Amino acid sequence: MARRKIDGLRILVTGASQGIGRAIAVDAAKSGAKVIATARSADLLNELATEVRAANGSIETVTSDICNPADRQRMVQMALDRFGGLDVLINNAGIGATGHFMDSDPEILRTIFETNYFALCEITRLAIPHLKQGTTPAIVNISSVVGRRALPARSLYASSKFAVAGFSEAIRAELAKDNIDVVVVNPGLTQTNFSQNMLEAKAKISLDHKRGMTSEQVADATLNALIKGKSEVTLTFDGKLLVFLSRFFPWIIEYKAKKTVRKLFAEEIAAREMKRV
Repeated sequence: MARRKIDGLRILVTGASQGIGRAIAVDAAKSGAKVIATARSADLLNELATEVRAANGSIETVTSDICNPADRQRMVQMALDRFGGLDVLINNAGIGATGHFMDSDPEILRTIFETNYFALCEITRLAIPHLKQGTTPAIVNISSVVGRRALPARSLYASSKFAVAGFSEAIRAELAKDNIDVVVVNPGLTQTNFSQNMLEAKAKISLDHKRGMTSEQVADATLNALIKGKSEVTLTFDGKLLVFLSRFFPWIIEYKAKKTVRKLFAEEIAAREMKRV
């Protein structure tokens, strides 16, 4: 993995209108990068561009839906037309849902995978030929702690992020011959509008009160991973602890998860047992 300077790099950021993506775009531009910011909201992208340009940063915006093939092409083409190429692709756009699997709508799962996985793969496919010609090129996939250890009531989102992790590991080896680095960033619970934008929110326990990390902190960690040439970073103390326990003491996580679910569904379990008597 190569070390690099952010100054002068041509960086495409998806999902850049809010939250982590917006913070990455602002931070990268302040560091001297030439940023292409994409998202579905033209108004929010305009606000982002105004802020960046007021600070003498370089940014171009593309109103687009990452799930639309033509829009994906326009994103990459913007980098070529305005900046002459592409050095870094940051796949940040994503969507989630909470609730138990059997209570979920099958279309919700397909929508999540279409955004979080398939669209990510296809924009990566479009970007690779241009990254090969770039300066210290890299692909950054913003994943999640639950992409390394799934939790109950987050099966749909976690499975899409597990797919991102597997895809990233595979192409990291494949792209080594082209000197393209692949970086995975696993944020923990972050203070964004992510929970408000979920397709479904049916979890019996909300974890919003544990959202301690800011978008700006995730952005700093992401750019720092690029600068130092790291292949993967997991963020927040709780996130690192979860991944550590899952790797070395998985039974602890299994026991606690099952105990929590049984407690939440105690009445349902008791009623079922009564029917058996």
